[in-house]
Amino acid sequence: MPIAQLLPSHDKDLGGGFTVRRILPAASRQSVGPFLFFDHMGPVQAEPGARHDVRPHPHIGLATVTYLFEGAIMHRDSVGSAQRIEPGAVNWMTAGSGIVHSERTPEDLLDRTRRTHGLQLWAALPREHEEAAPAFSHTPADAIPEIAFEGAAVRVLVGSAFGRASPVPTFSDTLYLDVQLAPGAFLDLDGLPEESAVYAPIGAIAVDGEAVPPNTMALLAPGAPARVSSAAGARFVLVGGAPLDGRRYIFWNFVSSSRERIEQAARDWEADAFAPVPGEHERIPLPAWPAAWRRGD
Repeated sequence: MPIAQLLPSHDKDLGGGFTVRRILPAASRQSVGPFLFFDHMGPVQAEPGARHDVRPHPHIGLATVTYLFEGAIMHRDSVGSAQRIEPGAVNWMTAGSGIVHSERTPEDLLDRTRRTHGLQLWAALPREHEEAAPAFSHTPADAIPEIAFEGAAVRVLVGSAFGRASPVPTFSDTLYLDVQLAPGAFLDLDGLPEESAVYAPIGAIAVDGEAVPPNTMALLAPGAPARVSSAAGARFVLVGGAPLDGRRYIFWNFVSSSRERIEQAARDWEADAFAPVPGEHERIPLPAWPAAWRRGD
């Protein structure tokens, strides 16, 4: 059976009225390859004057991967990056030993009605790179490899597939594809990483004839080829890679193989010891520690 497991989403309020559908981490599964957070943002329409800003906040031990279908986000971070994120581009931010960033509505869009739709993923860094220097990599849409098939178009966002390789830098075996299917079309997938999953942010798909419910990720059986199809047309992503090299602890925006490292990062944020984002004067406060963390679960 090509579908090994179905992972439904749940709504997560990020504040300011901006809600995402979160698939990973799930109660039954923490990650798929290196990806341990998978958020589907929107589509959401904002009226003139409305802001869906994410104020400055910290990360350690991971890389964020932001990809838009509609809209624009202004990214700023503590290593000095100031990048407008637009549809089709891949934005990879390595937190490593620690980074702070904000995500805001571009000023030129505030006075108009606009839509935002996209995906934001977190990839855990391998243990040997968890304390890598923080960095930001922007790959424009026209630099992403595209492959055309009958009824299907594939963009290789991260990793290698169908003989093409993405220029996005990574730290481990990682695959991230954006696939558009015409009505009645299909795409055969084979030779995938050990852990792989598909998710359709637009339209409905089936895997080897088995329908995938809306807002649900389908984890594929390891080593088995799969045919992804759509009766009415759809856009889906495939994510995956080598399994993580051990358990990761997660608290708020911090990821690490060490509980103590996360607790230190939390103390550093409370003490305002992270490098600031140039030009920013706000910050998201550290949330309360969950009871499960205090119990050592």
